[in-house]
Parts: sequence; C-alpha cells; structure tokens
Amino acid sequence: MKKFAFGALGLVAALAASATANAADLAARPYTKAPPMEVAAYNWSGFYLGVNGGGGWTRSCWDILVPGGAVAPEGCNNVSGGTVGGQIGYRWQAASWVFGLEAQGNWADFTGSRVSDQFILVPGDATQRTSVRGFGLFTGQVGYTWNNVLLYVKGGAAVTDNRYEHRVVATGAVFDSASDTRWGGVAGVGLEYGFTPNWSVAVEYDHLFMGDHTLTLTNAAGLASTVDRIRQDVDVATVRLNYRWGGPVVARY
Repeated sequence: MKKFAFGALGLVAALAASATANAADLAARPYTKAPPMEVAAYNWSGFYLGVNGGGGWTRSCWDILVPGGAVAPEGCNNVSGGTVGGQIGYRWQAASWVFGLEAQGNWADFTGSRVSDQFILVPGDATQRTSVRGFGLFTGQVGYTWNNVLLYVKGGAAVTDNRYEHRVVATGAVFDSASDTRWGGVAGVGLEYGFTPNWSVAVEYDHLFMGDHTLTLTNAAGLASTVDRIRQDVDVATVRLNYRWGGPVVARY
C-alpha cells in the first residue's frame, strides 16, 4: 500500500513538472493595437432656412440733368440704417469644398439726406433725401470647410427698392419725389460656424453694385419737376442664424 501511494505521488509530481515546462515554452500573447476612434465629420450638405439682421450704408450722388445736355450736380449724401430679413438655400459638400445656391430678402431702413447744392427758389432751400427700403439677393456660393467652420464667397444678382425726395428745408414738406426698383450685382464673403449638427451662425458682408438710374421726380400734382441721375452702391453687414436639414454624418478616422 505504501509503495502504491509513493508511486501515485511520484506520478502527480512528474505530471506537474511537465505541465510547468510546457507552459514556459508557450509564446507570450501578442500585443494588439486598439482600433482608431471614429470622429463624426460635420456635413454642410442640405437645405437650410434662416434669419439675419444687421446694418447697411450707401453713398448716394445726385445730378440734375438740365434740358440741352447740361448737368447740375446736387452732391452726395451718406445713407445708413438697419435691416432684418431671411434666407433660404441649398448646399452640397464635396470633400472639404462646399457649393450652394441662396435667395435672401430683407426689409431695410437705410436713410440719409443733405442740403442740395441746387435749389427751388433760393440757394439752400432744398434737401435731397435717399431711402433704401428693401433688397433681395440671388447668389451662388463656393466655400472651404474645416469640419464645422465654413469660409465662403458669394456672388450673383441684387435688387433694391428705393425712394428719392426733395424737401423744403423750412418746413420739411416733400417738394417732389420718385421711387424705383433697381437691379445690379452683388459680391460677398462670410464665415459660418456650426454649433450643433443642424444649427449654425454666421457673419457676412456684401457689396451691392447698383450703378446709376435717371429718374423723373414729380410734385404733389403729379407734374414732372426735376430729372436726376442718381448713383449709388450699397454695403451690408449681417449676422445670420441658419437651420439645416442635412445629409448623414460621415465618420472620419
């Protein structure tokens, strides 16, 4: 019995030694690098709708066209004021480039006046007054994006709604007036920041090239009073808030 017990203990010891040796011969588990973390890339593609507000200014220069071809300069008046409006557009993104189309419409109150260099009866008795009452922009955009930051330029057509008046200095009464809808071009630049997947805020500057128009100003009786050639461009600076219905979020590594 003792011999059997000693034999069994010897067999167990031999098996344990063999197992230890085999374990020592096994190669260590290889190191595996963790997969890279996915980062969601901001996607500027999709339709968007927004509001904007800010200010604008223009320098409006008047010349009376006298029968016979003579020109009587009235001078230039500085015009400024506030604006508020909205915009709707669509953008599509290709790699880091963003392309878009947009329509914008704004109410405006850009107003300014000065004493005219010409007169009704005596020098200094009349003012010339310019008002830009609204404008619209129809533009294409090209931009470059750094994830949720977009720098873009824009250009296209512009239209303004304007009113022009001569007023009597002593009373402020309107002596004659005219209105026009003027078409021109626009060029602008903007910087936009996406602060959620669908909401973004931007600052934008636009210059409207409106050229000159020749207008006949009429008095209260509807009779032609003066014929003026009026030149003006318009500058506008706005802050914009957009909501976008975008495409899917793209994973980047």
